[in-house]
Amino acid sequence: MAGPKSQAGDLDTSFSVAIRTVERAILSRMKTRSGASAVENLTRLRAELEAGRAAALERGAVDREWFQRTVRWVVEWSPDTDLTLIAALGRIARTPPARLSRQ
Repeated sequence: MAGPKSQAGDLDTSFSVAIRTVERAILSRMKTRSGASAVENLTRLRAELEAGRAAALERGAVDREWFQRTVRWVVEWSPDTDLTLIAALGRIARTPPARLSRQ
């Protein structure tokens, strides 16, 4: 069974994978489902993920409300033909929370 440090590492890794996925989408000049450039949305998503990672590592778990709001927003504009962003966010959702130490 993974300990708290391992689970925090898994959470950090999941966020890192999602951030790298966003960065690749920026470099590939991803388009939104309407055909417009997605760079502005992707830049915002990267910032959201970086802040979300910091908060999750501090708390030991992802803020469910923030995560659901973020996923809904990405689904609104991301192209139906490219699910890599959704898959990367799904990895975050599947990462078990780190156990918080009792003080």
